[in-house]
Amino acid sequence: MKLSIIVPVYNMAADGKLEYCLDSLAAQTIGDYEVITVDDASTDNSLEILQKYEKKYPDRFRAVHSEVNKRQGGAKNIGLSMARGEWIGFIDSDDWIVPDMYERLIGRAEETGADMAGCDYCLTGEHSMKPGKQVANGKMEQSGILDEEKKRLLILDGGSLVVKVYRREIFMDTGIRFPEHIFYEDNAVGDAILLSARHYEYIPEPMYYYYQHEASTVHTISRERCEDRMAAGRGILENAKKFGYLETFRNEICFEYTMLFYVNTLFSYMVGSGKKSASFVKKMGDELREAFPDFMENPYYQERVNPEQKKMIAMQQKCTWGFLLYHKLLWTWRGLRKRLGR
Repeated sequence: MKLSIIVPVYNMAADGKLEYCLDSLAAQTIGDYEVITVDDASTDNSLEILQKYEKKYPDRFRAVHSEVNKRQGGAKNIGLSMARGEWIGFIDSDDWIVPDMYERLIGRAEETGADMAGCDYCLTGEHSMKPGKQVANGKMEQSGILDEEKKRLLILDGGSLVVKVYRREIFMDTGIRFPEHIFYEDNAVGDAILLSARHYEYIPEPMYYYYQHEASTVHTISRERCEDRMAAGRGILENAKKFGYLETFRNEICFEYTMLFYVNTLFSYMVGSGKKSASFVKKMGDELREAFPDFMENPYYQERVNPEQKKMIAMQQKCTWGFLLYHKLLWTWRGLRKRLGR
């Protein structure tokens, strides 16, 4: 079999989201492929929808049910255990793709000898094939046989895993699997997956539609989501040690870990609702410093983190209570200026 497409599904039955995704997969122009849909213990009728597609396309769709909610990582792992394709692809169950996405990606990969290929995506808030805001998901400098410099570029700007296709050996020969029971599972294993490839091809065209809605993982801020980000950050570091690339790419791993585990988590947590926990913020800063004591000297940190964030991070590292007070006063002042129209 040429391709296995794995679709983790949890409570996606409303508003036709799931059907729009599955219809785009049923319409793929590549021959000889399977769609493995994994219902992650949904509490709505998502499973019934998946079974309907399995009945309608018995040679193409497979509906699997997990009795335990393992989140997307667990559902992807179930799909990987069943995948028969030479190539593996993933898609989120509220997104969709153009009909020839996989045909083009695999075609480019097989023409060039690549074992991984990717494209760009569109941001959209409506169910249509009308192009939305295009987001680059790679760089042309990353294409080709992956030498050390190209791998550095992939670590720093690897883009989303769902807009790529992978030779099955990348997963089956390495034993790479997704962490379960957390969000941001792709972040934890992204480097390990990308660095297991030997040759990457990038097509700078949007063939994947990323549906924007308030329930999306990236649009939901909570203490739990922040803790999941931190867990994913730990996964970045653990996999770098496990697969032996930490020292070679120490600056890149340090920066990526710093941004996911700490910077993005810290400032997301601070703008979320509810009372802020000084002990939680302090723990975050302490654990970062334990992993990378010199993170503020990292060249990517110096170049890519904005001055205001650097100022507040230095403040938090010195005194958590001072940081919390400063942040509250700053946002109170900004909110007042906004209300006054200044």
